[in-house]
Amino acid sequence: MCRFALVLSEENIKPEVLLNSFADMAKDSLAPDGDSQQDGWGVAWFSKNAWQTHHSLLPIWEDREMFGAIPRSHAFAFHARSASFPRHKGDILFNQPYVNGEYAFVFNGLLKGVALPFSVTGKIGAEKIWNLLQIELKTNDPDTALQNVKELLVKHSNEIIALNIGLMTNDSVYSLNQFSGDKDYYTLHKYKENGLQVISSQPLSLFESLKKKYNESRVLGG
Repeated sequence: MCRFALVLSEENIKPEVLLNSFADMAKDSLAPDGDSQQDGWGVAWFSKNAWQTHHSLLPIWEDREMFGAIPRSHAFAFHARSASFPRHKGDILFNQPYVNGEYAFVFNGLLKGVALPFSVTGKIGAEKIWNLLQIELKTNDPDTALQNVKELLVKHSNEIIALNIGLMTNDSVYSLNQFSGDKDYYTLHKYKENGLQVISSQPLSLFESLKKKYNESRVLGG
């Protein structure tokens, strides 16, 4: 189970301060099973009319020297990974964000006993959910696509402990927040102030000076 954040800015910004704040959050945020978010990290940013990405197998808080190399942009997606199964650790291809065309995708959650009525490509759950969402996006707007994916997975899963999806274009952010427990860990939070729009797994320390406004901002899902 993982941590993510989507950031949309009115102006091009360097993400180093945001990344440090996100890294602090990821380091301090243990999954309900006690695991840390130490199985690598990734960032996507929009530049030259396309999504660019960087991925690493290091824990994000041990890779801070890379933050300054990420260029300015107005759109970012961050992800810190905690692999659900030992056999899926150590493969950088599994690290998010995933991107394709106009979309960047991040996922946090755990589903049990998924048995879809058709085959979906992917070696791990996050890949399969991303590929399922891409099918929906071919014919639906992002909000409808996310809801269709949610309904399909709810119908064909034994249990959804959490199904949190962040989806982003160069000018919009979308999210799905579904969980059955551990409200403090799985609730997504929204911040919109000072030219920034952020959806994150937990409030970022960067916004502590605006804590009151952050806590009063809309909490997604539940």
